[in-house]
Amino acid sequence: MRKILIITVLCLSSFGFSQSGIKKADKLFDKLWYKEAAVLYETELRTFLNKSDYDEAEYKRLLQRTGDAYFFNTDMEDAYKWYDKLVSEFYSSVESEYIFRYAHTLQGIGKHKDAKRWMKEFSKRTKKEDIRAKHLSQEELTVEDILDLESRFTLKNVSVNTKYSDFGAQYYKDQLIFSSAVDSSVFHTRVYHWNEQPFLNMFVGDLNEIESDLRQSGEFSEALNTKYHEATLAFSPDETKVYFTRNNYNGDLGRDNKGTNHLKLYSAELLKDEEGALTWQNVMELPFNSEDYSVGHPTVSEDGKLLYFVSDMPGSIGATDIFVVDILEDGYSQPRNLGENVNTAGREMFPFITNNSLYLASDGHLGLGGLDVYQSKIIDENFTKPQNLGAPLNSEMDDFGFIIKEAEDRGFVCSNRLTGKGDDDIYSFVRLPEPSCDQLIKGYVSNALTGERIANVKMALVSQEGDELASSVTDLNGAYKFNQTLNCGTPYKVIATKTGYTEKDKLVKTLDESGETIVPLGLETLNRLIVEEDGLLKIKIGIIYFDLDKSFIRNDASIELNKVVLLMMQYPNMVIKIESHTDSRNTHEYNLDLSDRRAKSTRDYIISQGIEASRIESAKGYGETQLINNCSDGVSCSEEDHQLNRRSEFIIIKM
Repeated sequence: MRKILIITVLCLSSFGFSQSGIKKADKLFDKLWYKEAAVLYETELRTFLNKSDYDEAEYKRLLQRTGDAYFFNTDMEDAYKWYDKLVSEFYSSVESEYIFRYAHTLQGIGKHKDAKRWMKEFSKRTKKEDIRAKHLSQEELTVEDILDLESRFTLKNVSVNTKYSDFGAQYYKDQLIFSSAVDSSVFHTRVYHWNEQPFLNMFVGDLNEIESDLRQSGEFSEALNTKYHEATLAFSPDETKVYFTRNNYNGDLGRDNKGTNHLKLYSAELLKDEEGALTWQNVMELPFNSEDYSVGHPTVSEDGKLLYFVSDMPGSIGATDIFVVDILEDGYSQPRNLGENVNTAGREMFPFITNNSLYLASDGHLGLGGLDVYQSKIIDENFTKPQNLGAPLNSEMDDFGFIIKEAEDRGFVCSNRLTGKGDDDIYSFVRLPEPSCDQLIKGYVSNALTGERIANVKMALVSQEGDELASSVTDLNGAYKFNQTLNCGTPYKVIATKTGYTEKDKLVKTLDESGETIVPLGLETLNRLIVEEDGLLKIKIGIIYFDLDKSFIRNDASIELNKVVLLMMQYPNMVIKIESHTDSRNTHEYNLDLSDRRAKSTRDYIISQGIEASRIESAKGYGETQLINNCSDGVSCSEEDHQLNRRSEFIIIKM
């Protein structure tokens, strides 16, 4: 993408070599005259290789510079040729940055499988020091995933395009303003040495009725266009103020101490002139510009309160980042970086903001080659991780400058793909409706300690706003399902409640494709003495021992029963019932009477310790009628097996 001069300036230091040809090539490179520098570097490389005693370090640098000269001019075929030679001959010592660029050239010429392999190599080499590694590792998302995205855009190359660079479209009233390098001078051609094209100015395009094409109808503003670059602009909501990008120019090009001319943001107001005509006046430089870094490519929020832009100012994460400032009555706030969720160590550029999304171009997130267009949705004033919008909107080359009328699903995008008319072309597009994506939430509930599934748990599904959307109850296997169709990729809350258990809630985001999102939950009882057995909540204490043929409470039994008393005091709404059981030895009548006396004796003891009688629903003996093993009459069993049947149970009715 050859208009990158208008985006950011990467000034690489020149090494001093004795060869005059290399010196000249380095000077051209440092001045960003990449096209001319590339020719000289190739000539010098051929001469250099004919020497019998050439220096390897110098040879490596020349390979890097030659590849860079083509890479920065978006000539991926030639860049690949020299980077391939560099990586082949200096694999073990080549810097990770050149692995990154090599992978991008592979993408740019359509070798996606090779690009994936080298992106993984880049990730492997830099995962501890370069945040691009996590974006490009392809551990979660692969290039194949992007290629498999369902196509949602139809593109048309508009008639206004020329053999030069045409890009940076922006809506203005019923027209489109765009930047073009087409030569508009009568007497001479103004050329910038980035790629031998005329300097950029802003022009007006008349949209046709369906906005799929436009026709140039002249310059946007004589007051704003200078003899150097003007491009990429944005308007206030009432369209009486414009923000635009220009070279650091005030009668002459301003440069930093390295000789680099940076970009700046300017504003102008639509005012009446002396003759009563509305013209753009009061051109002002924005206060956060600098002589030492670039600021450009503005976009204004639809409420007019925020100005987003691109810069490589201090505090940038990568080569260029997206920043934002508040538009105040008396000026602007300090710039704020949008952070690592949006910005990478690569280039984030050409932002376009709507009420629900930020669109941007980036080569730091995984893409198809060069710059790709991404969408970052705005949820609760936060930006989601940018999602690649896929082909055919994105290609193996640079795709950028995306603008859209959301309600109409129409807009424009720019690309230097090889099927265009010239360098950078403007394409109109129609966005197809998003494929319907429905989700259901289901799962299971289990005991967090034992893993046992829990039945009859009340389940609730709650929206982000706190509204209950659906309810369910777990079945005998602890499974549940909400019969409510949900949005994909959307946060919800699942809440599980059951008497005797601590309430559990879990935030969950539905999957990004139609299907079911599985949400397991683990519940813990309110107290370690509370357990669930066969669907009943019980207070589990040690064995209550009675003397032979007796029902009074022994001292060792009172120690265990006091645990029940303390638990009932801790939970004053708890209501229980007491059941007492015997083994099968002795007659049925005897066992029923003995167990019933023991149950009532147990109840009386608990009441004597201060628990209200109304909180014990019943105290009943069941004798040998509910054995828990096969030790019935006539069956030979050990004492231990018989002991299992001699038990008192405290069943929780209510809490």
